[in-house]
Amino acid sequence: MWIVFALLAAVSAGAAVVLSKAGVKNMNSTLAFALQSILILLISWTAVLWQKEASQIASIDKKTWFFLLGAGVATTLSSLFSFRALKLGDASLVSSLERLSLVFAVAFAIFFLKERLNWQVIVGILLMIGGALLIGFSRQSTN
Repeated sequence: MWIVFALLAAVSAGAAVVLSKAGVKNMNSTLAFALQSILILLISWTAVLWQKEASQIASIDKKTWFFLLGAGVATTLSSLFSFRALKLGDASLVSSLERLSLVFAVAFAIFFLKERLNWQVIVGILLMIGGALLIGFSRQSTN
């Protein structure tokens, strides 16, 4: 079932890039992200309340809070940087370079979470880097 959710996340992320690019066209990228964040907050808390999970907040330990707050800061910075990049560049190029986050995620997972590195992961990383470079250079040569 995780594959279905991962694919839904990919489709949603792709749509978010295109919609965000259209949204920042005539406004400040930071303001655009701040406005979008309000909707993110409303939808996420609606989901928590709908699932009746809000009572679990009291049982979250300090270590988990630390990780979630760190992830929140990283997510916010990532979004701010992405919105600024979308304001300045083409959505296809920005998205391809931003998706190099997958390479960093794999590296961080190997280093911090002790996940296994094998030849398939190495080939996948090289293909992701190659794909981002290929899209980047092809877009630059047509501009």
